Amino acid sequence: MKKNKIWFVNKTYGYGWTPATWEGWLVLLIWLIIFIPLTLTIKYNWILGLAGVFLLTGLLIYICYKKG
Repeated sequence: MKKNKIWFVNKTYGYGWTPATWEGWLVLLIWLIIFIPLTLTIKYNWILGLAGVFLLTGLLIYICYKKG
């Protein structure tokens, strides 16, 4: 049985997590690649843009919590 690998570690000061492995950095990179164009849609459709930003950020927080 394979041990569950930790992708994110708790920050020493403050709140949040920092990527600890390549998987964590990959998740953060994918989030950033989707997040930047999504924020640009706020100018055209702010309800859809904000909903997407909140959903995507919530998903990132959930992944950090589960894998950290």
